[in-house]
Amino acid sequence: MAAVYVSNLIINAGATFSQSFNLEDTASNSPLSLTGYTAAAQMRKWAGSSSYTSFTCTIENPPTAGKLTISLTGSQTANLKPGRYVYDILITSGNIKNRVIEGMVLVTEGVTK
Repeated sequence: MAAVYVSNLIINAGATFSQSFNLEDTASNSPLSLTGYTAAAQMRKWAGSSSYTSFTCTIENPPTAGKLTISLTGSQTANLKPGRYVYDILITSGNIKNRVIEGMVLVTEGVTK
């Protein structure tokens, strides 16, 4: 599981956000079983920033399908300043941690309030 997939996101400030990913096992090109795994994801202005926003991470059923969803509520996105951020998704099983997805986030400001 050495490969890290890069996916850039666009989040509209003040709107509910959700993005799903289908993870694959790089050795077999089949869905990556997420049985026994937990997931965490954060976005920050830069990788070393002490302030961050945590995504809600959901491993969809069945976990053997390799589907993972990250989301933010409308109030969470309303608190984001427009601009560029970085994010990643980490899956954990026991002492094993793997970064599976990373990328940039563009937060756009809405016009209609």
